[in-house]
Amino acid sequence: QVRLEESGGGSGQAGGSLRLSCVVSGVSIGTVCMGWFRQAPGKEREGVATIVTGNYTTYGNSVKGRFTISTDNASNTLYLQMNSLKPEDTAMYLCAAGRRFYSSCTMVGPRPYVPIYWGQGTQVTVSS
Repeated sequence: QVRLEESGGGSGQAGGSLRLSCVVSGVSIGTVCMGWFRQAPGKEREGVATIVTGNYTTYGNSVKGRFTISTDNASNTLYLQMNSLKPEDTAMYLCAAGRRFYSSCTMVGPRPYVPIYWGQGTQVTVSS
């Protein structure tokens, strides 16, 4: 059974930083596509970042240059370092693992990432 548990969310100021963590069990994160998504009230879910084999990463246009996705295979943990936060980054952030066969491990292109497993999410609120 695959389980994903996010932590690290909270409140931050515009221009500040937060780091999210996602502890994964039931699958080795070094062998599968991993990603972060976010959803704000009244908006569609948005892809944030993907990572596979620990070094190939892609980002959504709204976070490129500000957020960094990474993994620690030893602890089977996925991270999202969020810098230069903006009020529009306010959302529930969800960790994701695995990849539907019809999608690719990327946030861009004709077959964007569609995960198999989801965490419950952690709330991030950024004030101006």
